[in-house]
Amino acid sequence: MGKVIFGKWGTTPGNRNPQAKDAGGREKVYQLRISLPESDPEIWRRFLVSGNTTLAKLHKVIQAVMGWTDSHLHEFAVRDITFGDPDPEMKAEGMRNEKKAFLYQVAPGVRASFMYVYDFGDDWIHRITVEKITDNHEKFSGKPVCLEGERACPPEDCGGIPGYYDLLEIIKDPEDPEYEEIMDWLGGCFDPEYIDIKKINSALQKIR
Repeated sequence: MGKVIFGKWGTTPGNRNPQAKDAGGREKVYQLRISLPESDPEIWRRFLVSGNTTLAKLHKVIQAVMGWTDSHLHEFAVRDITFGDPDPEMKAEGMRNEKKAFLYQVAPGVRASFMYVYDFGDDWIHRITVEKITDNHEKFSGKPVCLEGERACPPEDCGGIPGYYDLLEIIKDPEDPEYEEIMDWLGGCFDPEYIDIKKINSALQKIR
């Protein structure tokens, strides 16, 4: 599959908050919305994190929030800049270290957005948008927390968005010749509408 051209995805932040860049601003609470924009109906989550979160930690948060298993490579795209794993064997030319980049730096204002790509084979492209930046939030106690969302995370290695929707068509029809094989691969069941916020938040609590 061809390489995604990230420059077209990034958007210029709006409503810049200068305090988001200084020491006090780094601890602000960010309300983020993440989605798979190519999904229809859209698969999305809304969650809270500290503005002082590194992109390396945000990667872990995204994995838990969405329901991925962290089995593949990933990268962030902020306009024409990419951030990812600092391991020299995995680092693409020009990629910056995600451990040294903070959320408040790459998304300093409300409506700022950037992209997160997981699994360069299936190319799961996520859009992350800053909805709010506040000094505190009644549901945020210092740990990331998922507020809400819709629809299940697609199964790993199902072929990206096209493969996922092919899979959904197959499991709707028990007479399909691939039905039994797919259901066995899925472990016997899969509900594309199901999301367990409690389970997500339990996973988020374990992130360091």
